[in-house]
Amino acid sequence: MAVIYHGHLRATEDIDLLIERSAENQEKVFRALAELPDNAVSEIEAGELESSTVIRVADEIVVDLMMEACGVSCDEASSHIETKVINGVAIPFANPELMIRLKQTVREKDSWDRNYLEDMIRRRANGKRM
Repeated sequence: MAVIYHGHLRATEDIDLLIERSAENQEKVFRALAELPDNAVSEIEAGELESSTVIRVADEIVVDLMMEACGVSCDEASSHIETKVINGVAIPFANPELMIRLKQTVREKDSWDRNYLEDMIRRRANGKRM
């Protein structure tokens, strides 16, 4: 979703959430996801997130939960966030520089996203809009 927020229009299959490690925060995230229609988050065992790279919650929308992505923790990412208010709710998005770090995979779509984001950063530096 963040790459779409930055103007790169492409279909996305899920929402990735990089979450803070504390048990209290995990509980808050799980409570929020329990509001989804199928309550798919109820199938996740306590502590499962700690021992997994990604936990996929496949409900009406698909949400991937991570405590770290491409070596970036939530704490580290927190200083590279842009907030957008949508329908009165403040939504945090990774800024373009952080997105590039989070897209360091071998997947073709991540390569396309990195190229778009790098071009966007160059254009902004030269005073041009996308």
